[in-house]
Parts: sequence; structure tokens; C-alpha cells
Amino acid sequence: MIAGRKWGLGLFVFGLGLILNGAPARAQFVDDFDGPAVATDPEGVGGWAFFTGEGKAVMDFVQGGPGYASILVDATKDRRNVWWALIKHRVSGRLDLALLNEPGHALRIEARIRVSGAPRRVNLHLNTQKTTDFHSHLMEFDIPDTTQWHTISMTTRGFQAAPGDAVNGQMALMDWGLGQYEVDIDYFRVDVVDIRTAGPDKGEPLPYHPPVADPRSLTREATAVQAAMVDSENAGVNFRDWQVADAGMKTRVVGAGGSRFVILRWDMRALAGKRAEGSGLLELTTRSLARTTDDIPDFGLIRVVEILAGDPLWKRETVTFDSLVRGEPRDTVVCPQMIIDWPVTEGAGGKTLLTITRPVLQRLIDGRTLGLAVLPLGAIHASFRGSEAEERGFRPRLLFNLR
Repeated sequence: MIAGRKWGLGLFVFGLGLILNGAPARAQFVDDFDGPAVATDPEGVGGWAFFTGEGKAVMDFVQGGPGYASILVDATKDRRNVWWALIKHRVSGRLDLALLNEPGHALRIEARIRVSGAPRRVNLHLNTQKTTDFHSHLMEFDIPDTTQWHTISMTTRGFQAAPGDAVNGQMALMDWGLGQYEVDIDYFRVDVVDIRTAGPDKGEPLPYHPPVADPRSLTREATAVQAAMVDSENAGVNFRDWQVADAGMKTRVVGAGGSRFVILRWDMRALAGKRAEGSGLLELTTRSLARTTDDIPDFGLIRVVEILAGDPLWKRETVTFDSLVRGEPRDTVVCPQMIIDWPVTEGAGGKTLLTITRPVLQRLIDGRTLGLAVLPLGAIHASFRGSEAEERGFRPRLLFNLR
């Protein structure tokens, strides 16, 4: 298990924990990473396959220390931060897939991990040789810190597999930034479980690109108290009077394009101690949009991220990129991993609805996240109405529920 573990004691505690949680006492597939090296296989059958895609990140999967493996990703040569990196292992050779035909049984995938940067998300995924929708049976997990080990698990619903099928278990990370990153894995396991006794999943499984919620289902509204624009290339310039001018009219806006991005903050002090329920929405009102009509993957979208540090009380009238980051590295202040990438709704007055996950909402309520930033992803020039819009319904706002 973790570094320095005594084998006999660790095995006893591991088995005891499974019994207490109602899961099978013996894993059908488990890798404890207790050997001198990680077993690898480019096909992912006799060992772990690992590979990257989309961007120019490179990776390795190695023995990180006694009792744990490490995913190592170097994205320093990437440019657009749209890469992904995954590990994959064939797990069906040790699974009793016939049990999936019995009522109340399902596949559960579980891992115990720690990460080098936070907050960050990883995902767990199960598929077979027949899978065509690789976003099905996939859940993301928000890891809030770099100091603790976190156990995460996903139990499938309606997973179709039978004896003879090739079932693969995967873990992936994506779009973490343009630096070097590490995910340590204490163990990785896949079981057929009886969902009536297995207990709830560990961690907080989050759907990947969930359907946009009906705004009418969200009972709480918080309007941004400040909305501004900063420019990393013109880092000392304040853009308090950035305007769109057309048809003889001028409208003050905030916008994302090139090196410019939108920053938003809320006053959540009245909600101290409250708990967010489910995901919410960030609503932005379009003023203008320019982008290519070519369908290029991960291009011409906006990317919403968390503001984690920097000046917590910036104001539109004075903020600049330099005053926002206050000498800290950009990726320390503005989290490089997206909450969501999404297209902008066209037309003046159009409403762009962006899903904000429950963990992010909770960090906003608790004051651990200082605000949100809206970045351009690929070539796009999008402008939105700001917090000073005369029409209250045009101002950036969060819609959410509280428990």
C-alpha cells in the first residue's frame, strides 16, 4: 500500500476494510504496486499500457516508491493545454463477469491516489472491445489537496459485459497545465460487487460534461459583485472602460480573446457554513462574438477556471494582470485545469450557461476559491456584459442549490 507499509499488517487492514465496507474480501483484480517495478505492456494485457493524446505532453508510468506507482507527465512542450494522459490495464481475466447477469451486481473501479497539484481532477473509466461511447462509464473526481491520499471509486450502471469480453480499467488526467505533474497510485482495483451491500462510492463521482441543468431547477442566485478584464501581455494596463461600439452605441463589456481574459468574483459571506447541492450554472450574457466557422476540436471555445490566489479584493476600476497575481506564478493564481470548456451562445443578449461542479461551488462558498476566470480556448473574441450592466438580468451570475 503506502510507502513503509509492512506487508502482513497492510494486507490484514486492507482485507478488514473491505469486509467492513461490505465489498468482497478478495479483490478480483488488484494491483498494489508492491514489486520492484511497474509491470508494463503496450497492449495493456500483461501489464499497464500508458499513452498521451491531443497535445504534446509526454508521460511515463513507473515505480514511484515502496508500495506505490507514479504517473509522470511533462507538458512543458505543449502549447494549448488540451492534452490527456492515461493508464490502462485489461482486468477481465480475473473478473467473474457472469455475475453481472445477476440482479444487483455491477462493476466497481477504485483507486487510492495523491496528486502533485490541486485542485485537479482525474477520471476513472471502464470499457470493453465493444465500447463506442468512451464518455460512458466514466466519472471525474475532484482532488482538493496535494498532501493526503484520496480513495475514489465508480460503480457502473448498465455496464454490458459477459464472459469472454475484454474489460479494461483506466485512469486519466487531462488539461492540468503546461508544467510537470505527478499522480501517485497506492492501489488500483476492479471488482464485481453486490450494490446492495457494497456501500456508496468513495470520493465524489462527477459526470463528464453533464447535461446543462434547467436554470429553473436552481433556486439560489448570486450576481457577481465585480467583473473585469485583464491582459497577460499588457500586464500593467487596466481595462475598466473596455467597450463595444456599433450602430452609434457604446456598451461597456468584459471579454476573452488572445491574451485577454475575464475575471469574476462574488461576495459569499452570507452563505458561510452552507453546503452546495449538486452542480450549478454560470450564466454570461453575450454582447458580441467573433470566431471561425470551421469545426476544429477544442478551438473557438471559452474555458472557465478557478482563481485560487492573488488579490482577493480586486476592483474593476483598478485591477491589472500584475495587481491580480501580485508576483505569484500565473498557474498558482489561475488554475490551469478547466472546470468546463464550452461554446459561446451567439447574438447580443444570448445566454451562455456553463456547468460549475459542486466541489467548485463549495470552494466559492467557503472562500477557498476567490473567483472564476473565463479564458479563450483557441482563436475567439467574445465579449459579455459586466457587473455594472444597467439591466440586472445581463450581469454575470451563479445559479445553484443549497442543501
